[in-house]
Amino acid sequence: MEQNEAPLQFNVDQISPIFCKATITIPSQIVDLAYEEAVVAQKKSVNPYGFHHDDVPLEYVKKNFEANIHSHLEEFLFKYFVLGFLYRQIRETKLNIAGDPRITSIHIRPHEDAVFTFDISLFDKIEFQNWKYYPFKAPKRKNYKDLDRQAADFMRIEKKNRKEYADLAIDIGDWVSFDIWLVDDDKKSIFGKYRENLWLKIGNEEADRDLQKLFLKKKLGETFYTSDDYIQEYFGPQIGSNYNFGIKIKDILPKAYFCFKNFKRQFRIKTKKESLRRLIEVFSFRNDISQRQAMVQEAFSLMFSKYEFDVPNYLVLRQKKCVLQDIQKNPDYHVYKNEKSFVDNIRKLSEKQIKEIILIDQLSNKEKMKLTPDDIASYLNLTKRPRMKEFLYFKMPDTKFQGQETPICSELIKQQCIREKTLNYMIYNFTRK
Repeated sequence: MEQNEAPLQFNVDQISPIFCKATITIPSQIVDLAYEEAVVAQKKSVNPYGFHHDDVPLEYVKKNFEANIHSHLEEFLFKYFVLGFLYRQIRETKLNIAGDPRITSIHIRPHEDAVFTFDISLFDKIEFQNWKYYPFKAPKRKNYKDLDRQAADFMRIEKKNRKEYADLAIDIGDWVSFDIWLVDDDKKSIFGKYRENLWLKIGNEEADRDLQKLFLKKKLGETFYTSDDYIQEYFGPQIGSNYNFGIKIKDILPKAYFCFKNFKRQFRIKTKKESLRRLIEVFSFRNDISQRQAMVQEAFSLMFSKYEFDVPNYLVLRQKKCVLQDIQKNPDYHVYKNEKSFVDNIRKLSEKQIKEIILIDQLSNKEKMKLTPDDIASYLNLTKRPRMKEFLYFKMPDTKFQGQETPICSELIKQQCIREKTLNYMIYNFTRK
């Protein structure tokens, strides 16, 4: 292992049955490399009195712009090394967490290991027993022939789209997975083996033009180099860095067609008849709720009738913030807010959501659920068409920032993907009898 490839470390200190502190340590070799790159980047963006632009001493920059450099390093190291590693370790160590980790402190100094500390809420282990054999009554579809026609038309159109699709290059609306790494002027990786994997949806708005130019017409497996401003900003905008990045396209999921191969794999479908029956789940609505969503809610109700538990108020309050953020995006938010039951309904919904997340995460650990690249492709496949999003129950990570599509850490996608996979597994076992 090269000097700059010393491993990151993940340690958990359990303070109580419901609380632990987790630390991620980045070796000093990596910190020093990142620090020097940040100093050089800061030098290029300053023009202090008394110096020609190219003659500003690095020691002057280190001394006079210490706060800027430190703030940049916090965000850069977090996005490049810590975020994905944190969620991957939580998944692999099967911690029974409740809610997302909360960063509490960051220690970064030259020539020292960097330490990121997180508070993590834990939840008592749920003792699942024989859960697959509980009697389950699935909600019935509406028996309108028009629903069968809609499902059949959808399948026919998308199969035609697939047959006509020939361009394997990236286009607007596609999902793109790519590895990204920092390189020097000779295009050599600065941090050795360390790369970050991101997903990006290629947007179609004016604000997305720069990322369109960067990715459009690139092909699977293609490697290119860039110092694009929007990529810089993902890793930290504080000092106007002009880093050089290597990018390799790892996967492309075209928007041009809905992939039935992924759909069948995801729901263990073997025949066309089964495909149509499954599609009807999101075409059949009763009281504004699709058959699929009603089935999910019935499945959770059954599990909660067997495994009763309460969640602490602080977890509900944290989830309430997420719920309010989502509802505030709704054009009818002010109408909802004026209803007398608004506050009570928000609390009930928040409690319900956090309980569902806790249960499905623990069931995932219990059943040793694993993720594959096909699982991610199948998950994102459902986001290509508005109606197919009804098959997704848990909130997907936000793909936009200030109206622009932005890269997403692949581990955040995986977190929601494994929840959906576990939910599908639960429903499959309830309904296969």
